[in-house]
Amino acid sequence: MPDTLSPPSGIGPAAPTGLAARIVGVIFSPGETYRSLVAHPRVLGVLAVTTIVMAASVFAFLSTEVGQNATLDQQMQVMESLRINLPDQFYDQMEARAGTARYFAGGGILVTAPLICAVVAGIILLIFNVVLGGEATFKQAFAIVAHSQVLLALQQLFILPLNYARETMASATTLAVFVPMLDQTSFLARFLGWIDLFRIWWFVSLSIGAAVLYKRKSGPIAWTLLGLYLVFALVVAAALTAFAGA
Repeated sequence: MPDTLSPPSGIGPAAPTGLAARIVGVIFSPGETYRSLVAHPRVLGVLAVTTIVMAASVFAFLSTEVGQNATLDQQMQVMESLRINLPDQFYDQMEARAGTARYFAGGGILVTAPLICAVVAGIILLIFNVVLGGEATFKQAFAIVAHSQVLLALQQLFILPLNYARETMASATTLAVFVPMLDQTSFLARFLGWIDLFRIWWFVSLSIGAAVLYKRKSGPIAWTLLGLYLVFALVVAAALTAFAGA
């Protein structure tokens, strides 16, 4: 895991960069991009772009018959795996409301994505400022988190066309795609289905941003976040498997 260190003495703060350069920089040169953001925190532009991209891509996918059918299939598979038996009228209502799902999904992203960024920024401040004695501002932390969301927007642009071609909602970037022979209701399949490669990339990028912000090494931060991510996936997979077998 690469470590991100503060710039050598004698080198001034990073120069401000434009929105397009920051978006590309998060993907190809996160350390330099986050260093510029710490010196010149900016939030609104990238938050608007990434949120709109995610909401619009989901809205477009759910506007297609393939997307609506894939969503219904996924919902039914989840209920069947959890042994939830509902009357036929309920399934008829689900099909009747399939066309409106795009509005709820797209609108939900528009509302929740900025809020989630703010919450994650608050958690970073709580851990590094309050517990570890750091001195970063909320705007700096918010800028780091908002720019890391570029990777989540990129994930949507990558997987939704694949989901359309495959006619499924199952993500093509989880570890579960490498073991298609597993029973989808098994513990291992559920666990691997929660481990997403784009999410791992996001955690690593966020770790680099936090390391730049607090002048720490990124490796320990990244391994801690990834460890918590794995524990969360284990707990969720175990709970779903236990509930389905009850």
